[in-house]
Amino acid sequence: MTATARSTDMTDDTPTTFVLVPGAGGEAWFWHLLVPQLRALGHDAVTMDLPAGDERAGLDEYAEVVLAALPPAGGRTVVVGQSMGGLTATLVAARAPVDMLVLLNAMVPRPGETPGEWWTNTGFDQAREAEAARHGDDPGDVMAAFFHDVPDAVRVAAEERGDPEQTATPFALPWPLDAWPNVPTRFLQGRDDRFFPLAFQQAQVADRLGIEVDEMAGGHLVALSRPAELAARLDAYAAELTEALRATGSRS
Repeated sequence: MTATARSTDMTDDTPTTFVLVPGAGGEAWFWHLLVPQLRALGHDAVTMDLPAGDERAGLDEYAEVVLAALPPAGGRTVVVGQSMGGLTATLVAARAPVDMLVLLNAMVPRPGETPGEWWTNTGFDQAREAEAARHGDDPGDVMAAFFHDVPDAVRVAAEERGDPEQTATPFALPWPLDAWPNVPTRFLQGRDDRFFPLAFQQAQVADRLGIEVDEMAGGHLVALSRPAELAARLDAYAAELTEALRATGSRS
């Protein structure tokens, strides 16, 4: 199952829209610091809340929400999936014509595997425990792993919002694609991520995608801790699309 390519006349100044898919809890708020940074660089950005608290909603329903938020045809579209959002973003890239898929500190699904099985199949627990020991952290303290490099004011704002609800429903059903979508894919990883450590991500990405991991400074929530740096990295991916356009004269 692959997306159908759109063939349009594009120029170097054709705008890029970044479709930002949040991770567990499904809150568009996660991207609120990144969006103005992208717009300052001349791009547009689309965010959405996913039905993460709905026991009836699985990845297919999450993907439908994202598909409904996609911009109209005519510009470049880059779908970015953060953490668990990588599972949904990949479905979107398979079901709509997009130009690039960017996985950010993300889970990489495998056909037939449930997201619930992903944790054991990838060796997550061992990697997480080893990383926690390296930093002297409690491996059960997920919030410390998430927020260790997030500025205090942003962390307090997140705490005031409360923990977003995330049902187990999306983790119970097999990932529905038969193969990876035929879309250029980049994997961007924070080298300071204490939840999905860099070496762990490099191993799963090599095994499951056969591509290299692009690194940047920052932890698991780089959109909150380093929004300007993240915007610069996404801007560089948009520049790749421009160069490809110049080289081929057509949209991939």
